[in-house]
Amino acid sequence: MDPKLRAQEITKLLEEYNYQYYVLDNPSVSDAEYDRLMQELMAIEEAHPELKSPLSPTQRVGGMVQDEFKKITHKRMMLSLANAFNDDDLRDFDRKVREILNVDKVRYMAEMKIDGLGISLVYRNHLVYAATRGDGTTGEDVTNNVLTIKSVPSHINEDEELEIRGEVFMPKKSLERLNKEKEANGEPLFANARNAAAGSIRQLDSAIAASRGLDAFWYYFVNAKDFGIRYHSDALKKADELGFKTNPERRLCNGIEEVIKYIEEYTEKRPSLAYDIDGIVIKVDDMDTYDKLGYTSKTPRWAIAYKFPPEEVITKLTDIIFTVGRTGKITPNAVLEPVRVAGSLVQRATLHNEDFIISKDLKIGDYVVIRKAGDVIPEVVRVVKERRGSDVIDFKMIDNCPVCGEPLTRVDAMHYCTNPYCGAKKIEQIIHFASRDAMDIEGLGEKVAEQFFNQGFIKNITDIYDLSQYREEIIALDGWKEKSIDNLLAAIEKSKENSLERVLFGLGIKEVGAKTAKVLSRKYGDIDALGTATEAELLEISDVGPVLSQSLVNWFANEDNIHLINSLKERGVNFKFLGNTTKAAGSYFSGKTVVLTGTLSSMGRKEATALLEDVGAKVTGSVSKATDCVIAGVEAGSKLDKAQALGIQVLDESEFLSLIK
Repeated sequence: MDPKLRAQEITKLLEEYNYQYYVLDNPSVSDAEYDRLMQELMAIEEAHPELKSPLSPTQRVGGMVQDEFKKITHKRMMLSLANAFNDDDLRDFDRKVREILNVDKVRYMAEMKIDGLGISLVYRNHLVYAATRGDGTTGEDVTNNVLTIKSVPSHINEDEELEIRGEVFMPKKSLERLNKEKEANGEPLFANARNAAAGSIRQLDSAIAASRGLDAFWYYFVNAKDFGIRYHSDALKKADELGFKTNPERRLCNGIEEVIKYIEEYTEKRPSLAYDIDGIVIKVDDMDTYDKLGYTSKTPRWAIAYKFPPEEVITKLTDIIFTVGRTGKITPNAVLEPVRVAGSLVQRATLHNEDFIISKDLKIGDYVVIRKAGDVIPEVVRVVKERRGSDVIDFKMIDNCPVCGEPLTRVDAMHYCTNPYCGAKKIEQIIHFASRDAMDIEGLGEKVAEQFFNQGFIKNITDIYDLSQYREEIIALDGWKEKSIDNLLAAIEKSKENSLERVLFGLGIKEVGAKTAKVLSRKYGDIDALGTATEAELLEISDVGPVLSQSLVNWFANEDNIHLINSLKERGVNFKFLGNTTKAAGSYFSGKTVVLTGTLSSMGRKEATALLEDVGAKVTGSVSKATDCVIAGVEAGSKLDKAQALGIQVLDESEFLSLIK
């Protein structure tokens, strides 16, 4: 038989078997038969390399390694959803929908809100690309990694362009397996399924993504109306027919009271599901009403997400320990008997400061209620005083740094170690300098920074740029290979080319955040000019107050800090602003306070903000008398109304684009 025709025949069979196994959970052939066909296809592709395609079933094990993810502009914005937190919120949402549509009752589709990573797929018979949500306008091309998910079809029986969106997630069993493997290897565990899924999809090596056991549900057929489909429920049925895996737990509800009953039912069922959910999504079923219902700047008015209340559990506070931050701030932390909260094991929680502990009346040995703030950060809510025993120990704030032993200084509610040579502060400074918003040195995270500090490879920020001298010693350490250290050294070398604002933020000057660093960098152009600025000169900048100006002047007056700058310069680190200061000086928006409202068709809010800041504008989130200009997109809302009432200049998108050039 012709090799090309046989390869196509086998591909079609394997795709069908994948669908039956991974989507329908109803395998129709034995593993041996599946493996036999896969081996035959691999042999054909080896003999005829021109027949091998990234969409071939043989490529689903991964193996594609990329240098970086390409950017993809979504054909239609990937909007987020407004949240509801109780029944009253849901009834209010329903009331507004009914008023706009002038009807007595609305049919809704209620669906699981999967705790994963939003993805958009575009097909033209075959998968053209898979993209992350990103900022809603621009995402990352993760096609190679999504193709390793065997429930995702590489081809569909539809020649017209089709876009479908959904959630890639990590099943509970996959997370449990991976964390057992990590524990056995002495590696840090995944905090929860959502983080694990997001990290897996963003692996540059698709073989790693393939090994993680990911799955996906698809819940929104974006251009269903192009196929003559009116109802969202029918669009999901069509997605089923095309081979997409949709969630069978969904339910059509006639009116909001049926939705509320559905939510009550799945609040009880939530722990028994094979995947994590953090809420229920409610959508108006009739898609013909979507345009009439409209959109805000970020969310559609025809859908809402009900968020489950934070899960609260009781565990024992076994100890309180102290950590030292990069500024020397001492933070007390709760050591807890390990307990599972919102999908992950919790053993630590920050206690903020001495006053927080006193206000909660916390004692070592107490039973405490904990939850995750925003389903992410563990926090201690309260003491279960009725379970307090006679053996509890009163909390006492320490007087000396737990690392270097130097006396602590209290400033307001916080305690600080003021020893400039404290080892813990040095580690935190290194971590901050290498972080994403600072020098963005990929691979030099918390664990690596601590490891290299303890090994003596990096004792301060400057040592980062001398790390290559320890290349062989690092390779000899457990977990390090030639490729991993070479990637880290390349990231360090690349960081030398960063613009001034990144290194300025990375230096960790008190009160200088990422946004302030950019304002200062644009104003002064290089570190030397900034270093000679007086408090009076700094105070002339709108974003700089007396505390910040004094902090900057004091920092540059310290000889150790000047030595640090000179040492980094000697190693090739750039200290000049690489933005366009002349463009800012001549821009219409230079020095203006601008508010963005509504949806822009040409770019996302984040991109528009960056453009404005690059030409010297100050972008704020609310309209006031201090606002110079409001840029109004589609569905601008109350901010536009307020601007018009105050007589503030309003620009539409075309006017904005002509002036920003």
